[in-house]
Amino acid sequence: MATSYLSPGVYVEEVDRGSKPIESVGTNTVGFLGESMTGPQNQAVLITNWSQYVKTYGDFTQSTHLAHAVYGFFNNGGSRCFVVNVGQPASLDIEPVAGAPAAPLKEGEKKPDVKPADTKKAAVNTDGLYIGKDNGPGARTGLKCFEEIDEISIVAAPGQISPAVQHAILTYWVIRKDRFAILDSPEVMQGTVDKLPRPRDSKYGAYYFPWIQVYDPERGNVFVPPAGHVAGVYARTDNERGVHKAPANEIVRGALGLRYSISKGEQDILNPKGINCIRMMLGGGTRIWGARTLSSDPSCRYINVRRLFIMVETSIERATQWVVFEPNDSKLWKRVTRTISSFLTLVWRNGALMGENPDKAFYVKCDDETNPPEVVDVGQLIVEIGLAPVKPAEFVIFRIGQMPAGGGVEE
Repeated sequence: MATSYLSPGVYVEEVDRGSKPIESVGTNTVGFLGESMTGPQNQAVLITNWSQYVKTYGDFTQSTHLAHAVYGFFNNGGSRCFVVNVGQPASLDIEPVAGAPAAPLKEGEKKPDVKPADTKKAAVNTDGLYIGKDNGPGARTGLKCFEEIDEISIVAAPGQISPAVQHAILTYWVIRKDRFAILDSPEVMQGTVDKLPRPRDSKYGAYYFPWIQVYDPERGNVFVPPAGHVAGVYARTDNERGVHKAPANEIVRGALGLRYSISKGEQDILNPKGINCIRMMLGGGTRIWGARTLSSDPSCRYINVRRLFIMVETSIERATQWVVFEPNDSKLWKRVTRTISSFLTLVWRNGALMGENPDKAFYVKCDDETNPPEVVDVGQLIVEIGLAPVKPAEFVIFRIGQMPAGGGVEE
């Protein structure tokens, strides 16, 4: 024992023999990547309301998509987000292309002449600003700034349709395995819906089409990428129902219209590809009408299933750090089993897992079968967990037939 007994007497000691509880990690904190002409650059700044964003980064006139995305996030039920302003390249001081934000000229600097034929050359590739560089703590840029913030569970780069940026975001989350990406489609289609491009296959992201129409105080009604508004719907659904509820069939607050009206036949083409549509439903307003990830794996097809697994995996990982360096014996195995089982029972009671009882909803196995001597000898402890997640009723089918007249049930 740690205490030395030198004189006769009664000694009272506290012994920790119980299971250490596992708490669910947050699932609705969003990280936004975007460009703004004001505010700190390449710093992840916590924003908890629209007024705080305006004080830090300015209003709608200071950015093209970032401000509308953050406003839409809070308007749709979001409460916490981290914003990274990737800045603007110096070469944007020349005349930009149509639709690109204009950066202010430096004092005493003359506006350069740009010939109409050279207008396209004025467009600057900002992929590098968004992808960023990992120069170590305090010196990270772009996407890498989120490395220092553990609370973030959703990431969006509003309006960024560059394949390089979208690929970098998806690849980064495959490495981390604790976040989910919301990606935007192009504003304008090139041809019919079957020609609409989509990012690469991934279970850590979802893709939304088309852009939505919102009100801008300076420009009137404009079309903006839906990522910010969709992130707010994610947060609202998590708060009201839980992460196991698909963020679909939900109203997009602030949406006045859509860039394209999608028919059922067109969604029949897009939905199997993992392209989630936002549609104007008859009598139901503008709603998110899709809940699929970008994965072709049937077990990772639905957003809520994927995010549920991310939540469970991250919660268990962070709450079981106490196990490291403990004596790797049967007593430890039972404590670990009891701890994880208690957590998953709570998840089941919240409606996230199927089954009439916990035994049908999940199992936790940590014994001498998963931890034979050769595993213990190399310092490993292996826990096997199986879950039966609830899946959304994506296709509701009513089978209706005729019955003979006068049909009924008699006792």
